[in-house]
Amino acid sequence: MAHTHSPPETLKTVSVDPAEMKSFSRMAADWWDPSGPFKPLHIMNGARLGFIKDTLCEHFHRDPNSELPLKGLRILDIGCGGGLLCEPLTRLGARMTGVDALERNLKTAKTHAEQMGLDIDYRHGTIEQMVAASEKKSGDIPFDAVLNMEVIEHVANPPEFMKDCGAMVREGGIMFCSTINRTLKAFTFAILGAEYILGWLPKGTHQYRKFVKPEEIQTWLKSAGLSPQPGIGMSLNPVTSHWRFSDDLSINYVTVATA
Repeated sequence: MAHTHSPPETLKTVSVDPAEMKSFSRMAADWWDPSGPFKPLHIMNGARLGFIKDTLCEHFHRDPNSELPLKGLRILDIGCGGGLLCEPLTRLGARMTGVDALERNLKTAKTHAEQMGLDIDYRHGTIEQMVAASEKKSGDIPFDAVLNMEVIEHVANPPEFMKDCGAMVREGGIMFCSTINRTLKAFTFAILGAEYILGWLPKGTHQYRKFVKPEEIQTWLKSAGLSPQPGIGMSLNPVTSHWRFSDDLSINYVTVATA
């Protein structure tokens, strides 16, 4: 997701021209194909979705086993892509807003949501633009929860990006940050393994220097006015293709912070 310093002040609500529907439907088919080019995200999605749901239910004192455990919660997904988190969270009752810098991602996401009969507020733009737009509107309530998943390792100015993300979390709200640690092990598995050997991701998806150490994310979250909890490791079993949460933060990890 691009990070610019002087963005326009408003975001565009995404609309899809009926003439474009066919091409975005094809892209939606790619995004939502569990064996397609976004297979790594689909594999990760089950684990992170359960973690998000359970953490939100604990934080907001909800019953995780109820039919709509997230009913009424306003959640912002930053860098939402094709909507892989927005859709299941909407089905759990959340009022989702997805923002992405790539308009074609959002048109794809909107097309798929309409096909599924889901009402999701997709916005084309950046988090800085959202902050600028919300500051212009008096009474615009920030979100109960902000999802900052696999985004921060792609931005140009992580501390400023984190401040903008934090500005969208209401008092008493919560933010989730997942990213990749800057370790030799992460380089071996996330770049050499996933991009060059297994071909799970396009070459060049990640840059090692932009990986983030847990202590860096803790510092940035505190500077954004949030209270971070210790990071939790995420480990992939390459044989079963299942993710599990652990104390091993050496590759992927998630950090939860409260406002």
